[in-house]
Amino acid sequence: MTSATLAARLRAPSGPLFFPVTAYGPDGSVDLDVYREHVRRGVEAGAAAVFACCGTGEFHALTPEEFQECVRAAVDETAGRVPVIAGAGYGTALAVRYARLAEEAGADGLLAMPPYLVMAGQEGLLRHYRELAAATSLDTVVYQRDNAVFTPGTVAGLARTDGIIGLKDGVGDLDLMQRIVSAVREEAPGDFLYFNGLPTAELTMPAYRGIGITLYSSAVFCFAPEIALAFHRALNSGDDATAQRLVDGFYRPFVELRAQGRGYAVSLVKAGVRLRGLDVGEVRPPLHEPAGDHVKRLAELIERGHVLAEEGR
Repeated sequence: MTSATLAARLRAPSGPLFFPVTAYGPDGSVDLDVYREHVRRGVEAGAAAVFACCGTGEFHALTPEEFQECVRAAVDETAGRVPVIAGAGYGTALAVRYARLAEEAGADGLLAMPPYLVMAGQEGLLRHYRELAAATSLDTVVYQRDNAVFTPGTVAGLARTDGIIGLKDGVGDLDLMQRIVSAVREEAPGDFLYFNGLPTAELTMPAYRGIGITLYSSAVFCFAPEIALAFHRALNSGDDATAQRLVDGFYRPFVELRAQGRGYAVSLVKAGVRLRGLDVGEVRPPLHEPAGDHVKRLAELIERGHVLAEEGR
């Protein structure tokens, strides 16, 4: 897949961007059969792209061998219907290794996670992502969060780098994002992509759309695709009443529940997938499972969200 084709397929998605969880069996090993089923269900439900082994997919917990197996399984299950973007991270040498494993597995692109542990300066971050982008033929979306927060000038430098096609924002600083969009527009004009990558991006999408960012990741799609699709349709069609109803009745309470535990952006999502009848196993340490009463509350929210989604049809 060429750069222009991947960017075009991501620019105006027909559905939510799907970040599948990674399935584990009772002994804690990767369960590729269940993972394949999870990916297949997501694509059949209407996902516009599969982001395999990224944050929700516990990239941090996978060995290189497991990572490549999962990316290859995602590529097989999508069968070219939608692009597959794989995570890549840690220090530069390991990020390059993961990128090459993803390329060998048939991925269409990379989501570059923040470098491990270090608080690097802008010059070092730019060099890191440029070396990663140059290591394969895959196109790269850079993930801004935690210890990888960029100045507008650095993002303009990323946008001028061959192979880097976009920025996913997991910080939520709209002032910074507006300045980034403006700087790239002036210093590196073109088709650079921006994604809202906050843990439950739907909650903040009305604000992001105000500065021209229309793409977003959807963790909710993992366990409640009907709700995620209803919101996606409402947002793209200007159905503010439905979007606001889902924000008020489902997304805001879900975010408040997610805030009850560290790591719930992953473990609560995984619990939601299990609630929908697919046993993807538990999260790996150092993440932990959500409390029983929180899972019960999640089940109630999913039921409520389905009712609200149907009201808009």
